[in-house]
Amino acid sequence: MVVLRPGERDAIVDVGGVLVGHHERLDERWATGTSAVLVPEGAAAAVDVRGGGPGTRETDVLDPSHLVQRAHAVVLSGGSAYGLAAADGAMRWLAERGHGFPVGSDPAHVVPIVPAAVLFDLPMGDWGNRPDADFGYRACAAADRAEVRQGNVGAGTGAVAGQLKGGIGTASAVLDDGAVVGALVAVNSSGSVIDPETGRPWFDVGLPAPAPAEVAAGRLLAGVRPGRRGPIGRPVNTTIGVVATDAVLDKAECRRIAVAAQDGLARAIRPAHLMGDGDTVFALATGTGPELPERGAAGWSLRLDELASAAAEVLARAIVRAVLAAEPVGEVTSCTVLYPSCRE
Repeated sequence: MVVLRPGERDAIVDVGGVLVGHHERLDERWATGTSAVLVPEGAAAAVDVRGGGPGTRETDVLDPSHLVQRAHAVVLSGGSAYGLAAADGAMRWLAERGHGFPVGSDPAHVVPIVPAAVLFDLPMGDWGNRPDADFGYRACAAADRAEVRQGNVGAGTGAVAGQLKGGIGTASAVLDDGAVVGALVAVNSSGSVIDPETGRPWFDVGLPAPAPAEVAAGRLLAGVRPGRRGPIGRPVNTTIGVVATDAVLDKAECRRIAVAAQDGLARAIRPAHLMGDGDTVFALATGTGPELPERGAAGWSLRLDELASAAAEVLARAIVRAVLAAEPVGEVTSCTVLYPSCRE
């Protein structure tokens, strides 16, 4: 295994050039938010969509054959398709600071490239209370290299993972050549992150086994589809995330990272990639770290595979951490309330 250890913060902000910010509202009428992964100087970017019900913006521009080669942020948001408006605020924040694809001789003439994906959390708040452009702007304004909050923050504020509260999770790993790979994910899955037969995550992170009484309670809860004020239907769900590395990659190589990261999603959530899910993973490469061998040269595919394997690993771990960090909202309980002996 090429991954040696978690990064300094064990978060996506360990990747050089990456900033993270969140903005959310959580009260009796609101339970939603927006998360922004900023790469203001630009990063090679790609996306992989596996769920049957995605809500996305600016994904076509990430095709390796298209003109623009670098993105400047990825926005993850609640609010279903309405929440895509949060990307407008991120664009405004970046443009005010001169970050974007240049389209004129004036340095201010830029178009920030801001792909986005949304999750379905509308039942968790009053109808009409969903992220808008101001949420995206505020998330960007809060972005820094120290952001490692998890659980009920940003796009994870109103998230539900199976029968338990979902949320934001993050993790990172350092490879043997010093390359860093990190992930940020908002877990709002139809499938479960916790095996109800054992009370432990499907993806093993070394947690102790919960007590038998806790497992029995979890089995009773299995099959119930909770909502903010009690069991209600959730017709669509979606887990959305970003994996990032400081390795020097192009868009096509980033695509391989995004594809592999979806394997991590499937390891941590069962079932995954359903028609009611919009599972979407973006990949970013800031290019501030190690270079790969030239494409096709000896060792090139091996190094790319090592980065891809690390991406799957950190995304899976971030998914588990999201659920472990989440706190109950209304009648939606959390993992650590249902299984109090099962803590990271």
